[in-house]
Amino acid sequence: MVRKIVVIGGVAGGASAAAKARRQDEFCQIIIFEKGPYISFANCGLPYYISGEIAKRESLLLNTPESFKARHNIEVKTNHEVLKVLRDKKRVLVKDLITDKEFEEPYDKLILAPGALPIVPPLPGIQARNCFPLRSIPDTDNIFQYLANNSITQAAIVGGGYIGLEMAEAMLARDLKVTVIEKADQLLAPMDREMSQPILAHLGEKRVEVILRDGVKEFLVDKSDRVQEIVLESGRKLPAEIAILSIGIKPDIRLARDAGLKIGTTGAIEVNERMETSDPDIFAAGDCAESTHLLTGKKVWIALAGPANKQGRVAGANAAGGNKVMKGVLGTAIVKICDLVAARTGLNEREAQQEGLDYYCSYTHGEDHAGYYPGAKPLTIKLIAEKGSGRLLGVQVVGRGGVDKRIDILSTALYAGLTISDLGNLDLAYAPQFGSARDPVITAGFVAQNILQGEVAALTSKELMGDMEAGKKVRIIDVRTPREHAVVSISGSTLIPIDELRSRLDELAGHKKEELVAHCGTGLRSYLACRILQAHGFTRVKNLIGGITSWKHNMPSENS
Repeated sequence: MVRKIVVIGGVAGGASAAAKARRQDEFCQIIIFEKGPYISFANCGLPYYISGEIAKRESLLLNTPESFKARHNIEVKTNHEVLKVLRDKKRVLVKDLITDKEFEEPYDKLILAPGALPIVPPLPGIQARNCFPLRSIPDTDNIFQYLANNSITQAAIVGGGYIGLEMAEAMLARDLKVTVIEKADQLLAPMDREMSQPILAHLGEKRVEVILRDGVKEFLVDKSDRVQEIVLESGRKLPAEIAILSIGIKPDIRLARDAGLKIGTTGAIEVNERMETSDPDIFAAGDCAESTHLLTGKKVWIALAGPANKQGRVAGANAAGGNKVMKGVLGTAIVKICDLVAARTGLNEREAQQEGLDYYCSYTHGEDHAGYYPGAKPLTIKLIAEKGSGRLLGVQVVGRGGVDKRIDILSTALYAGLTISDLGNLDLAYAPQFGSARDPVITAGFVAQNILQGEVAALTSKELMGDMEAGKKVRIIDVRTPREHAVVSISGSTLIPIDELRSRLDELAGHKKEELVAHCGTGLRSYLACRILQAHGFTRVKNLIGGITSWKHNMPSENS
C-alpha cells in the first residue's frame, strides 16, 4: 500500500521534512499545505533584502511549488490553511484561502511544521499601518513598500534581539535615524550582559539610540492610522515614522493543542528523539517543537534555522519508514550588527547558574589573525567551564572578524564533550592572514586551564566590582604603561608597569599578606605580574581576568 504523508507548513522544518521523506521513499504520496503564498524562503535573509544588501527579492525564494513538484514529486498547496487535525479519522480539515472552500485530506503520517508566531502584545495603536512585524515574505513586502512609498527619516525598533538588531542595521543602511527600545537591561538576551556591552557601545558609535529597561506602553496614531509617537512605560515619548516589532516569537502549537497532543514544559510540542509527538502517527519539527539540550539533557525551545532543518530531516525520514534520531541542540547562533559580530553556543552564565552547576568563567582578548599581518581585528572570547572536571559548558565570542570560525570550532568542542585542557591541544590551521600560531581558541583554553589548575587565583571584573561596592579593602596594581593608565584606569589603582615590577617590589613589601589584584589591558601582563609576585612571597595575589577590557565591558554604557 502506498503511504500518504501530509506536511503542515513549509520553510525550514516542513520543506526539509518533505524532501527527506521523498528520499526515504520514492513511491509514497506527499502533500504540503502552506498557509502563506510561499513554500520555502530564506527568512534569515529578510532584513538584508530590506537593507538592500540582497538586491533581488527572488533570491529569497528557495523553492516554488513547481520546482518541488519537478525535483521531488511532492504536491505543494500554498494559500491552504489547515484548520484542524481530526486524529480519530486520520484526516486534516483544510481551507483553500483563495476560494474559501474547505475539504478533508486523509493521511497515514502527519508532520506538523507550522513554525512560530510573532509576539504582538495588545498595546493601543499596535495595529497601525506603519507598525510591522517581520516574520515572512509578505511582512517584508509590506515594510519595503511602505519605505518606498513614504518619506521616512526615523525608525523605531521594538526589541533588541537578533532580528531587532539586524533591522536596526537595515534601517541605518537606508540612512534613517534609528532608535532601539528594549525592556530588558541588555541587548541580545542569549548573551551574557557584559558580552552584549560591546554591541551597545558599537551602536552608539553608529548613532543608534538604544533605550534599555523601558518598554512600550502605547503607539499614538494619527487620523490616517499611522504611528506618530511611541509612549514608553517611563512616560517618555519618541517620534516614529515606522515601527518594527521584534518583541519575540512563540511556538505555533494551536493545531497540536486542539488535537490533544502533549505540549511540553517549554510551551512547544513535546517530541521524542524520533520527532514523534504523543501520537505515533504525528511528527513535529521546526520552531513549533521542543528539542533536547545536549549539555543538560533537558527539554528546551530554541527557534533557529539549523535545528529546524535537522528536525525536519529526522521527522521526514521516520514518517516515511526510516529510523533516524535528533540528538539535540546547543543553541549555537551568530548575528552581525554593523561592523561587529556576536555568537554563542552552549550555556550562558545565567543558564549555568539555573542548572546549579559549579562553574567558572575566563575572558580572553586578542585578534582574529596575526597582529603583524595587516587588518587584524579585536576578538573577545568568554569561556564557561565546570570546576573540577574542566568540562566546557558554554562560549560567547564578539569581534569584527573571525567570530564564525571560532564559534564553530568551540561548538564542535562542546558537542564532542571536550574539556578546556583539550582546547589547548587542538591542531588548527595557521597562516598569518587567517589566524595566529597560537589561535584565540587555544589561548582561551590555556587561560581557562591556568585558572582551573590554580596557578594564579583569578578574579572577574564582576567580582571585583562587587568587592569594591561592598567596601572590601583591595589593593589594585595596574601593570600597564603610564600612557595606557592615563587613558582609562580603575579608581584607586596603583601604577607599576610590568617591566618595572621587579625593581619596585619594595613599594609593596609591606603588603605581602594583603589581597593584591593585578590588572593590565587583557590579562596577560597581569598574569605574568602575579607569577613574579608569587615568587617573591606575595601569597594573596589575584589576576583580573580580561583586564581593563573586560572591566569596561562591565561598566554601564552611555548608550543606555
